[in-house]
Amino acid sequence: MTGHVARAEVIVARHPSAVWTVLTDPEQVRRWMVGTTLTTDWQVGSPITWQGEMDGRPYEDKGEVLEVEAPSRLRVTHYSPLMGQEDRPESYHTITYTLTPTRDGRTTVALEQDGNDSAEQAEQFSQNWQQMLESLKQTAES
Repeated sequence: MTGHVARAEVIVARHPSAVWTVLTDPEQVRRWMVGTTLTTDWQVGSPITWQGEMDGRPYEDKGEVLEVEAPSRLRVTHYSPLMGQEDRPESYHTITYTLTPTRDGRTTVALEQDGNDSAEQAEQFSQNWQQMLESLKQTAES
């Protein structure tokens, strides 16, 4: 992990395998990521893209699949042109999702995103990711 790290976490009333499906299936991702179209084959080293529209502006974010350990851990890199930075390695974040089963059949979903320039930026991303994970929780539990 480099730079300041953003963190978010939710507990989902579903088994990790069900949460994993919501996290990785493009149709499910579209439901909790505000209409985002996810494209990847989930093979380590493969490209991943997120396409959609935010505040009326089209975007295409991209990255690479780094680690896939179904249904417990997923790591990808992420670059967004909307951040206003050049497309070069230091402009990418690493996002790690960790799914941990609880004793009562639920799943703790923890997210970490590294590469933030400041504590303030990390806090802003933490808030954004918390909202996204709340949406993932609602999708998984519905």
